[in-house]
Amino acid sequence: MTPEFHAFRIQIQDHIAEVQLIGPGKGNAMGPEFWRECPLVFRELDRNEEVRVVLLRGAGRCFSFGLDLLAMAGELGPLLSQDAGLRAREKLLDLIGEMQAGPDAAFHCRKPVIAAIHSHCLGGAIDLVAACDMRLASKTAILSAREVRVAMVADVGTLQRLPHIIGEGNTRELVMTGKDIGADRAFQIGLVNEVFADDEALFVGARALAAQIAANPPQVVQGVKRVMNARIAGSIADGLRQVALWNSAFLASEDLGEAMAAFVEKRAPVFSGK
Repeated sequence: MTPEFHAFRIQIQDHIAEVQLIGPGKGNAMGPEFWRECPLVFRELDRNEEVRVVLLRGAGRCFSFGLDLLAMAGELGPLLSQDAGLRAREKLLDLIGEMQAGPDAAFHCRKPVIAAIHSHCLGGAIDLVAACDMRLASKTAILSAREVRVAMVADVGTLQRLPHIIGEGNTRELVMTGKDIGADRAFQIGLVNEVFADDEALFVGARALAAQIAANPPQVVQGVKRVMNARIAGSIADGLRQVALWNSAFLASEDLGEAMAAFVEKRAPVFSGK
């Protein structure tokens, strides 16, 4: 029996663990409970011998709005002051490492993880789906690695994993513009494996794919994942350390303060490069 979580709902049937993001923030936004529980969820499923495949989806109207800035303000705020001292920067480095552990746990989970993406999949949600083995989407999907639009270098796995999925040029385009792309563009660049006509068809198709994988010898499937992960795991780990060090040193800026103010005031930010 799986434990109870606040940001996730888990149902296991026919060797498939269906994991739903359930908030508690609006649009399944990723607040403190998400970042605390995500590693625990995937480690629990990794240990569960009944589970052969994990199907990850958002509950309700979308996959996830990404990082819950307001909910995380209590933890992040004191660490992002431009006057923050050495101890604050050390704590920020630790916090980034703790947040990286969530998508990392999905990547290292021995069971294949399929992401079923409907409607918004933004910011931190891209970090999460990039750590999955396969991604499916409905026509409603809107995907955006938009950290640059809030004066942040994406630091939870997008910069390290997306190049292995969609290549260098496509990754740099997405993360340097912060643009939104639809399901058809995501399919064209290889970010998603298949696009479905609507959300209902997406979830039916995702469960069918999960069932097809679950019917294969589990040790062989897990062996395939381990061997393929080994090809890229070292470079990903190095990149995660690099971006954590970068953001602990440079994340606090006038532009970040402007981005946060603009978010609260619901206006477009004006960046100064300071």
